[in-house]
Order: sequence, then C-alpha cells, then structure tokens
Amino acid sequence: MNKPLPTFDSERDEQDFWADADSVDYIDWSQARQVVLPNLKPSTRTISLRLPEHLIDSLKVLANKRDIPYQSLLKLFLSERVEAELRGERGA
Repeated sequence: MNKPLPTFDSERDEQDFWADADSVDYIDWSQARQVVLPNLKPSTRTISLRLPEHLIDSLKVLANKRDIPYQSLLKLFLSERVEAELRGERGA
C-alpha cells in the first residue's frame, strides 16, 4: 500500500519533499507506462567556430540543393560523422 501524497503549498515545497522522499513509497511504478515526447528538442549551446570561407560557400551550395539552412546541414554532417566515429567506422 502506498503512502498518500502530501499537499504542497508551492513548487519549491514539492521539490524539497522529493529531494528526500523515495518515490517507491508513494507511487505504484508497476502501473507506469512509457511516454514518448516527440516534440522535445535537445538543449543546444551556441559556439563560435571559424571556418574557411570556401568551406562555408560549399556548405551553402549543398544546403541550397537540399533546401535547408547551411547551419542545419553542418549540424547534420557533424552528427553523422560523430556517430560513425563512435561506432568505430573510419571514412574519408
């Protein structure tokens, strides 16, 4: 049998409560369902990156062919390459 959840006067009170409480005492996790949140976007951080102008121009040409912003294409290329490296793939 689960303990009843207390009533909180503020979000801060609830945060303080959950910082010390074990949720197993209050929630029947066997009834939990997985939820997919498809519209969540990952946190991003702005960085400064110096690239040769000819590389930026080439990115813009390729991005124009795909009808996407060149920054988005650059993120896609970086993401694909990082994933390939993490999988141990070596390429050009």
